Amino acid sequence: MLHPKTLISIVGPTAIGKTALAIQLAQYFGTEIISADSRQFFKEMEIGTAKPSAEELSEAKHHFINSHSVTQLFSTGDFELEGLKTLNQIFEDHEIAIMVGGSGLYVNALINGLDEMPNIDLSIREKLNKQFEEEGLAPIQKQLSELDPEYFAKVDQNNPQRMIRGLEVYLSLGKKLSSMLSATKKVRPFNIIKVGLNTDRKILYDRINKRVDQMIADGLLEEVKLLQEFRKYNALNTVGYSEIFDYLEDKISLEDAINSIKQNTRRFAKRQLTWFRRDEEINWFEPNEKTSIIKFIEEQLT
Repeated sequence: MLHPKTLISIVGPTAIGKTALAIQLAQYFGTEIISADSRQFFKEMEIGTAKPSAEELSEAKHHFINSHSVTQLFSTGDFELEGLKTLNQIFEDHEIAIMVGGSGLYVNALINGLDEMPNIDLSIREKLNKQFEEEGLAPIQKQLSELDPEYFAKVDQNNPQRMIRGLEVYLSLGKKLSSMLSATKKVRPFNIIKVGLNTDRKILYDRINKRVDQMIADGLLEEVKLLQEFRKYNALNTVGYSEIFDYLEDKISLEDAINSIKQNTRRFAKRQLTWFRRDEEINWFEPNEKTSIIKFIEEQLT
């Protein structure tokens, strides 16, 4: 028997069309959207995160878009707690809610819950943060890839916060963070329908390249220039921003920065697909199969 309330989760790689589908479904079912895109939380980052446009935001109520500042830490644990609270509010007025996003850890936090993370040695965290400031991310990535290759393979390797988290747990406790993430699922008081979007790799990569070109045309360079004072915050050590920072610091040419954004975004999309394909409960569709997706969801709801 299905629970009376239902969360529809829409996942897939970047640039596949998740936002458009989520809005179409929110309008069809008359409900609201929770964003599980860890970069779209931050109000200072607009163009490089491919946030829904003002027009799209007006077409359906969104939660967790521009909800935080890059100066704030907003962890997966925070998202689980705040996301569940928001879901309860949506379910007061609606039978269905929609979650959309490509950040696997955040999607997983809301659907399955997180393990209680052990306390770690704060002096180790401090040491790793100092190492990152002085030597960059490469030495931390290398050490983590050797000590906990499973965790290293499934998270955003360009995110210093994720890399440091994995390493500090191992160095504090002698245990792999990956072994602690296999928790028993928490039982949620609502039904969950999982929809995945994907298409031919060549088509996806073409969409990614075009999206990056559009970001540059929309003023990504100017946006990153205005964010230079926030350079030290983890939220900005991410694809689309770190490459432009390198250009602004005369480390690479603008052309190389743009090509790197495209390449790193394609790699990110590949990692997203690897993550989501492990979940056998996800039902996969092409991005243009809106009618089939609605039919599938309605069948699950009956």
